[in-house]
Amino acid sequence: MGRCSLFDLERHFAFYGAYHSNPTNILIHMIFVWPILFTAQLILYFTPSLQPKFEFSLLGIDAFLVLNVGLLFTVIYGVFYICLDKKAGSLAALLLLFCWVASSFLGCWLGFSLAWKVVVVAQIVCWTGQFIGHGVFEKRAPALLDNLIQAFLMAPFFVLLETLQTFFGYEPYPGFHATVQAKVDTEIREWQEKKQKLLN
Repeated sequence: MGRCSLFDLERHFAFYGAYHSNPTNILIHMIFVWPILFTAQLILYFTPSLQPKFEFSLLGIDAFLVLNVGLLFTVIYGVFYICLDKKAGSLAALLLLFCWVASSFLGCWLGFSLAWKVVVVAQIVCWTGQFIGHGVFEKRAPALLDNLIQAFLMAPFFVLLETLQTFFGYEPYPGFHATVQAKVDTEIREWQEKKQKLLN
């Protein structure tokens, strides 16, 4: 497609897809990845503000939007996803923005003393679920053990694209799914061969 590797969606998706080929593991990630992102935004709500807070009211409860690391995190992810694919990336950016606003409201409502406990419990449950998905169903270590940054960057977008593909047949462009699946199959085969050599 003539794109640099940073914005090569096929490469990113094939890398992540090679670690998530089992349907049950994929479903587990669909359930748990976005809550991990949401609770990360929730705890980032309490980082120092870069600009004055904007007060708003929802359901009669006063809350604040804080322009801080949480917003910076949201913008970086959103822009990156739009660069990967304009349609799905724009949807992902809107979801990220919604999560940021919702987590800001929740953070203001809960307060730090309760919010961090909610975050810890949610993160433990979600990460445990994903490790079970890899250990029991995928039978392969998570992608983050091989490429931490790429795994964290791509996980929410991978889940969104998988959902759009599964339920709506969406592809960023015609033939994307078939091309990526061929790359995934190749990567899985190479990994299995390497694993077999180590066992021998």
